[in-house]
Amino acid sequence: MVAGLAFVATAVATLFAQATAVRWSRSKAPYQGAWTFALALFALASAALATGASTKWDEGTFRVFYLLGAILNVPWLALGTVYLLAGRRPGDRVRAVLLVFSGLALGVMLATPIHGAIAPDKIPVGKEHLDALPRALAGIGSGLGALVVFGGAAWSAVRFARRRAAGTGGLAAGNALIALGTLVLSSGGLLQGVVGVGQDESFVISLAVGISIVYAGFVVASGARVTRSDSARRSTLPANVRGSASVSSTRVGNL
Repeated sequence: MVAGLAFVATAVATLFAQATAVRWSRSKAPYQGAWTFALALFALASAALATGASTKWDEGTFRVFYLLGAILNVPWLALGTVYLLAGRRPGDRVRAVLLVFSGLALGVMLATPIHGAIAPDKIPVGKEHLDALPRALAGIGSGLGALVVFGGAAWSAVRFARRRAAGTGGLAAGNALIALGTLVLSSGGLLQGVVGVGQDESFVISLAVGISIVYAGFVVASGARVTRSDSARRSTLPANVRGSASVSSTRVGNL
């Protein structure tokens, strides 16, 4: 179950990264680039989790999983939110800080000692094997990053829900799903103790379900943006052209 759901999370994150990469290649928007990088990190961390669960854990897979999954991917996802909501200049400043943070995290995870033997058949826990510094980096990076992503998505959902225009309902729903998915990803072992669900199973369920919900929010919001853009384009057309376009759309819809 753990390996299977980890592979599901890897597949969803890879599809998600591909979708944002396509949009970034067309628009060169910095938030799309940040999201693409973050989702690539998420996919690699999930792949490390799947590898450890299926072929037994060792120090190498644990270091990769902890660095990419616990420390780095959420801050880079949050950078996309900063670029989207705050603009280019604040985003560039946060990116500079994040580059230093990422370099520090890489050095720490390459050099930090692993305490105790890594159990081959369960997901290693940072507090059982790592010193305070890598655990602090994970707490700071993932904690602040998740707060930014959740806060930005929730604020956007409320903002769009208050508007009355084509596509804003979908944008509100999409951002609400992203906020919900972020909460699920942050829940970790919330399901632990439910009948048949252990610590590892609870963690990997939250991982697979959370990234799937976030991806669903992205798809919903992207569809709403297309609707909104099309509505805005129609509103700028002359009345006679706009009327013709409406007739054509009705005919196509009836085919």
